[in-house]
Amino acid sequence: MNEIVFFSCFILFILTILILDLGVFSKGNHEVTFKQATIWSVIWIGLSIAFFFFLRSHGDLVHGVDNFDELHHIEQKYAEHVDIDPANFEQSKANYNKNMALEFITGYVIEYALSADNIFVIILIFTSFSVPKRYYKRVLFWGILGALVMRFIFIFAGSALIHRFEWILYVFGTFLLYTGLKLFFKKDDDENIDTQNHPVVRFTSKYFPVYPRFVLERFFVRREGRLMITPLFVVLLIIEFTDLIFAVDSVPAVFSVTKDPYVVFFSNIFAILGLRSMFFFLAAVMDKLKYLKLGLAFLLSFIGLKMLFIHWLKMLGFKPHHSLFVILIILGTSIIASLISNYRIEQKRKSLT
Repeated sequence: MNEIVFFSCFILFILTILILDLGVFSKGNHEVTFKQATIWSVIWIGLSIAFFFFLRSHGDLVHGVDNFDELHHIEQKYAEHVDIDPANFEQSKANYNKNMALEFITGYVIEYALSADNIFVIILIFTSFSVPKRYYKRVLFWGILGALVMRFIFIFAGSALIHRFEWILYVFGTFLLYTGLKLFFKKDDDENIDTQNHPVVRFTSKYFPVYPRFVLERFFVRREGRLMITPLFVVLLIIEFTDLIFAVDSVPAVFSVTKDPYVVFFSNIFAILGLRSMFFFLAAVMDKLKYLKLGLAFLLSFIGLKMLFIHWLKMLGFKPHHSLFVILIILGTSIIASLISNYRIEQKRKSLT
């Protein structure tokens, strides 16, 4: 019951922020500026950091831990590596809270980083289907709401599978390692979208009447008494389909950090909610991050190997903060390398002129 109450309050808080974002601060359809995107990116990152400190102080509220027996049960279920002492419940609870907060922020960084690759694909979708920029915000809002529902199902179903069949972690690890290695050799030419033969386009065209052109920001239109889908709704479906594919990578990646489905969900939700603002921010600077995809390839490969060798790493004392350090080093190196490359190109351009 405590978990249900906390989870309900969390969802209510998230919906409130979304309503404020869309209904109060972002009324109407307009092209989101770089300044607006930066402000909302900072807001979502700030909320994520605030939630990290909340979990660090009161993470026990998630599962309603009131005594050592309950703490021991949760520790055995989700965090066996946490040090707890029957003689000191308060210190044991503090250790558990600290670990939960660390798992959350590590999962958040992983999900946020992998969302960057998702953004590249979304930009490609919008460009391929010639979606006017003033409608990006509306499509992304409804796309993110759909993503929240799908992630909820995916995460808690995945958690149930992991607790019933722990060997499935090795399946996830193998898949992530394969995805990471595949990303190393992926060419930009492989990302072109065939707007006529995309599976979602073919499915909707076969089973639903599709209007041939955009009708303002509307997803549906009625013509001659017939309700029809607009191309904007088809784009929304493609984005939902794309997020489902990305969830197959990102959700197992966070399960490499923690087995607690609530922590996985919290980290996913904060990262996804920051995705809309980060989309407009990253769209303006994506050409300056040429090595980010290479960094994501290393990231997925590292996570895959970590899941495959999880038991050996536990024996060596590998903790969540070690994962966080490695992840930050990978991402930081890819970003710094991109900036250095851009600086050298700019200097070379200046010298030629």
